[in-house]
Order: sequence, then structure tokens, then C-alpha cells
Amino acid sequence: MAICVIFLAGCGSNKPYHEVIVNNPEFIPNTVFVGYEDLTSPKFSALKEKYRLDTIFHGESDEMKRIFLLRNWINKLIKIDNEGPYPGDGSPESILDEALKGHGFHCGHFTAVQNAVMNAYGYVTRCIIADVGSIVDYFPSGEGHHAVNEIWLNSYHKWCMSDAKYDCHFEKNDIPLSALEVRDEYLKNKAAEITLVKGPDRISVAVVPELKNLNRSQIASIYTWLSWGRFNDRFSNGPKTNTDYMNVYADEYFKNHTWLWNAKPHWAYNTEFMNLITERKAIEWTPNTIASKLLIEGSKVQIELNSNTPNLKTYQMKEMPEGNWKDVSNAVEIELKKEKNEIVFRTINLAGVTGPEHKVIIER
Repeated sequence: MAICVIFLAGCGSNKPYHEVIVNNPEFIPNTVFVGYEDLTSPKFSALKEKYRLDTIFHGESDEMKRIFLLRNWINKLIKIDNEGPYPGDGSPESILDEALKGHGFHCGHFTAVQNAVMNAYGYVTRCIIADVGSIVDYFPSGEGHHAVNEIWLNSYHKWCMSDAKYDCHFEKNDIPLSALEVRDEYLKNKAAEITLVKGPDRISVAVVPELKNLNRSQIASIYTWLSWGRFNDRFSNGPKTNTDYMNVYADEYFKNHTWLWNAKPHWAYNTEFMNLITERKAIEWTPNTIASKLLIEGSKVQIELNSNTPNLKTYQMKEMPEGNWKDVSNAVEIELKKEKNEIVFRTINLAGVTGPEHKVIIER
């Protein structure tokens, strides 16, 4: 009996290692957006220092709360003025300087400032134009246009539509929604299943007084037509002349309806400015997210990491259960010493923001 036990134990220890399938956050590469903000640009450090932005979220470690505190600061500082004229040169610094003097601005200015501020802290942010796209009684002139941002939430592994002008966003089951998800909900049932929330405390509201007292459904309708700015380096590489270049999701709704802009077909139809995207995932690419490729040879594994991480500083690795994070390259070799080996990876960017964790499990 003793000999059999020893024999069986020996057989078990000689079993080959294999990779265990793990339900990691999905990696979707960026294929349709061009460039990203360069955090080494002195414009970002100047922005943070001049307006003392660190004081806005001092002591707050939660990523999403920090983001919404910054948004709330922008909302409180800049007055709403939809008519103009607008002083300054339109840059985020000029907008903030003039806002401190009491001047107001429209949604496009709020969006430019939020884009610069969020990216300054390493939160990948992009600019969107949203539009009702038709004549409705609450926008009788057909001008239901709006500019907002989407911010990548690492903790939720998703995009979040963030409206700095009205300090609000939409949620479903307490999860912030992207602009496309708001559009989905409006087209499905007039946004009956989602919530409009305001402020850093995410207070549910029925209407937005600053926006003609429109209700949740009416505000959600503004996301019927969406275009994403194709170039994502508008602050560090600005001023630019290509802010009108747009990515548009060409789904069945787009194909079967006409996007009206000021009661006429959108000016970008059949021009170089409208880049039609047929794959939804291209719009929903996943910053800071890792994909891995493994090569197991005996008791060693070679792991190759890949990600689309703007301003990547390094990859980090931690061996479970008690290992510490350490910097690694995108290619690592590990000696497999246990029956079950669990290794976790993540990205970290130049602003110190870490991406979603990616786990690798290798066992006999």
C-alpha cells in the first residue's frame, strides 16, 4: 500500500502544467480613434498647479468619486451661457480664466475643460456630440445638440457618459452608463429603466432645472444620435483644426433614419468628416486592459502581455496569494513551483492610475 501511494504521488507531480480559463475583463483594441493625450506635456502640470486641482479630491481614493468631484468643480465654476459672445481663445485654460471672472459658456466649452482635467489625472476621456436628430416639442427649433464626455472607469471596466454642464450622468442598477447604453435604453423604452443622477453623491433627479426642466426620458433622447471625436489629443496637441472629424456608429437605426441637424440632414453626411463604424466594439475599445499569451514549457511559463494603455508607465505583476506588486516588462518568464499558480497583472500609467486586473492561473 505504501509503495502504491508513493507511486501515485509521483505520477501526480509529473503531470504537465496547463492554463486555466479565467473570466478576465475583455480586451478590445483601439482601431478607429487616433492619438491620445500626452501626459508628459507641460500643459497638464500647469493646468493642475494653476487651478490647484489636487485640493478638489484631497484624501479621496475612490476613482469614480474623484472623477465626479472634479466634474462638480467644473460645473460650479463655469456659469451656463448658451448665447455668448464668449471671451478668450476657447482653450481650457482660457475658459477657466474667464469663468473665474464670471463669464459663462456653452456645453462645448464644458466638454473641452472636462476632457483636459480628467486626462490630466490619467483618466482616459473623450469628447462626444449628442443630438435628438429630429424636431420635438421640447426642442421646437430642431437644435437638440449637446456636447459631453465619456470617461473610462477602470473599476467598472466600462465607459461612463459624463455631462459637466449639468453635473449629471445616467445609471442602471447603480452602474454608470456609456452614451451608447443611454441610447440603447431610450430606443428600447424611452429610458424607463434607467436613472438620471446629479453631483458627486449621485442623487437621483426627476428633471434638470438648468435644462428647461426636461425629464429623464427627454434628456435621454438627446443621445439618439452620437458622434465621437476621432482625434483624442485635442488638449496636448491643440489648438487643432480637426475637431470636426467624427466616428459615428452606423447600426440599423442609423441606416434606417436620417439625422437632422437644425431641421436639415446633418452637414457631415457624405463628407470626409463622418467616419462610419459598423462594429460596436470599435467604439467600446477598452483602455488599460490586458490580454495575455502563454507558452508553457515544463515548469516554466513565458507570458506575453498586450494592452492599449495611453501613457503606459509599466506593467505590474503580483503572485498570489501574498505577493507584492512589482514592475515587469510586457514579457515575463516565471518558474512554476506550486500545483496551482495564480499571477495577477495590471497596467499603470504616468499619472499613477492602475487598470483592471488580469489574472493568469496555471496548474497541473
